[in-house]
Amino acid sequence: MGSTNNSSIDISTMSGKITKTSTGETPNLNSAFNAAKTGKSSHGSSNRKSFAERGLHALIFELLAIAISAPVLSWLMGVSMAHAGLLTLMISLIAMVWNVAFNALFDSVERRLNLVRTFKVRVVHAVFFELGLIVTVVPLAAWWLNMTLLDAFVLDIGLLLFFLPYTLLYNMGYDKARALVLKRRQATS
Repeated sequence: MGSTNNSSIDISTMSGKITKTSTGETPNLNSAFNAAKTGKSSHGSSNRKSFAERGLHALIFELLAIAISAPVLSWLMGVSMAHAGLLTLMISLIAMVWNVAFNALFDSVERRLNLVRTFKVRVVHAVFFELGLIVTVVPLAAWWLNMTLLDAFVLDIGLLLFFLPYTLLYNMGYDKARALVLKRRQATS
């Protein structure tokens, strides 16, 4: 369904292992905002999101997506809310992993090419994010809803028509909210 780095978090954070920053602090969202406020991360880059912030970004995105899509899918497909809810949850778990990985890759390319997040860049971001999801979501939906891959693809296109603008608007809103938080923190320090 379907974007930041002061703290150095070991990739094994998913299993609970978190490394300390160079100052000895445990990384958290505040340290990510503090890094963005100063414009420097522990890696010397400016205004990057931490792994923890990326996780928060993805979690909020997916919770909103489930709240919107599960009832609609249940109604459109004539399946129980539980059946639709489980499918949207599975899709969301896949999308959360993809969201974190894709956004890290996209941010890396963005920095390397010195891109500015214009509307056009955001549209490209949203399109490629959704294309990546099609590869896993279509077979899952076909299996879960007992339909052909073609029918699942058509269903996914319908979801895509919702999630392309949702992804675009969510990321624009998140970035604006993040900028306000950073500005407020900078004003109080």
